[in-house]
Amino acid sequence: MANEDTLKVAVAQMGPVLGDLEANLDKHLEYIEQARAQGVELLVFPELSLSGYDVRDKAIDLAIYVHDPLNDPILGKLAKAAGDMYVVAGFVEEGFGAQIFNSAAVFHRGEQVFVHRKLNLANYGDMQEAKFFAAGRYIEPFSLPKFFTGSILLCSDSWNPALVHIAALHGATMLIVPTNSSLDAESGDVSKPERWDTVLQFYASLYGLAVVFCNRVGREGIHTFWGGSRILDPHGVQVARAANEGEALLVADIHQRDVREARFRLPTVRDSNLSLIHREINRLETRVGVPKVVRKT
Repeated sequence: MANEDTLKVAVAQMGPVLGDLEANLDKHLEYIEQARAQGVELLVFPELSLSGYDVRDKAIDLAIYVHDPLNDPILGKLAKAAGDMYVVAGFVEEGFGAQIFNSAAVFHRGEQVFVHRKLNLANYGDMQEAKFFAAGRYIEPFSLPKFFTGSILLCSDSWNPALVHIAALHGATMLIVPTNSSLDAESGDVSKPERWDTVLQFYASLYGLAVVFCNRVGREGIHTFWGGSRILDPHGVQVARAANEGEALLVADIHQRDVREARFRLPTVRDSNLSLIHREINRLETRVGVPKVVRKT
C-alpha cells in the first residue's frame, strides 16, 4: 500500500496514430482513467504520444502554441483529465520565435506545470529530426510528490551522458525517458533494446536515480517500435517491464528511502567536481584541432 515514502508510477506503452490528435487524445484519456483506478500518481506516455513520431512536414500543422497551451482543445482536456495525477505527454510545440519543438509536458490539476524541449535531435539514417525541429536549450528539474524531483530527457537526449550528469546535479532523483526507439536498420537508430538495457541500468546505478522509460509500440512508415518499457529503482534493479509488443499499462512503486540509501552510498553526485568540469570544458572550447600530446622521456 502506498505511503508518504512511496510514489506509484506507471507508463502507458501505446502506439499513437500518426497525425490524429483527437484519436490519440482519446487513448490518453483511457489510460489516465485506468491509471487513476490503480492509484497511480505519475503517468508517463511515450515521446510525441499525441502526434505520432514521423511528423516531418506535418509538424507545423500539428504544433500547439506555447503561449496559451491550456486553451488548446487537446492539451486543455488532457490537463483537466490529469486531476491529482502528474501526467507526462509528448507533442509538437510551437515555441517562442515561431520555432517548432519536440516537447514533453507535465500536466497536473488542470495546469501545464513543466515542459521539456528535446535537446539532442536524432539525425541519422532516416531519422531527420533536426530538419523539422529546433533543439531545446535547457535541462530543468521539477517537483513530484513524495519528495521526488523529476527530470525529463527525450529519447536520444539520454544518449548524451553529460545531460544525465547535469540532470542529477540539478537534483533529479527520478529520470523520465519518453522514447520512440525503432528496430529498423534503415532508420539508423543505434538505440536498440540491448543497448537500452545497459544504458538505463548504468544511469540508475551510477546516480542513484529511479528511471521511468516509456517506449512506444507499433508500425509507422519504415519504423517498427519495440516497446520494452520499464521502471528501475535507484539501485538499478528493474522492478517492472512491459513486453516488446502490444500496448500496456505498467505500474510499479518507487520508494524515496531507496534514493536516500543509494545517494548516501554513491559518491557520484556528492563528490562531483563542478570547478574541474567547468575548467576542462573551457579548455576544450579554446583549443583548435587535435590536442598536442606531450610525452615525458
